[in-house]
Amino acid sequence: MNLFEKEALATQKAVELEDATPEAIIKYAIETFPNITFACSFGAEDVVLVDMIQKINPNVDIFYLDTDFHFQETLETRDELAARYPNIRYVQVKPAITPEEQAAQYGEQLWKSDPNQCCNIRKVQPLTQILSQYECWITGIRRDQAATRANAKKIEYDYKFGLMKFNPIANWTSEDVWNYIRENNVPYNKLHDNHYPSIGCEHCTRQVMPGEDPRAGRWSGNEKTECGLHK
Repeated sequence: MNLFEKEALATQKAVELEDATPEAIIKYAIETFPNITFACSFGAEDVVLVDMIQKINPNVDIFYLDTDFHFQETLETRDELAARYPNIRYVQVKPAITPEEQAAQYGEQLWKSDPNQCCNIRKVQPLTQILSQYECWITGIRRDQAATRANAKKIEYDYKFGLMKFNPIANWTSEDVWNYIRENNVPYNKLHDNHYPSIGCEHCTRQVMPGEDPRAGRWSGNEKTECGLHK
């Protein structure tokens, strides 16, 4: 399937499947693009999708970006999911350089002096490398998470990484996510219980107090709102 055909298919199916269930969209994605992967950050949205994917096809590759700066609770969530769904294999994707090498090359605490560069080294570059091995990826982004995601389609062509992209729960609310977690007893990151609605690296994530935007805890004090994984 060439680029033009993929663009046309994404446009067509985004309309046709807008009202489809996440499970139906995942099933269509897996059947249409067998060389597919799911990017898991172990946040609330992603554990929902892990549960759905393992029920549909536990052989789908699931990877996570190990930035070396994750909260301990995030790694514990990974381990809980692995125990709950033993048939799923989680692929660890790491940056090309260690935190020590990064500090030597770019200075200490790069996440403070240049958070975009830090995200590029520890997230975007590793993501680009792993996605180059696939023709399609699934994500857990939702439209109401941020203004930058408000126009996300459930199916789109990802020009940044050059592959098809499926966002099965794009139209879900936070309440929808948590209802699914409770109803299906899905393991989740316990930081969510302590005012962390959106969880990234430990250095760049703080608690979000009542009344604040759900993503106010990400790169607080900077104009930065996205790590660069999603356009």
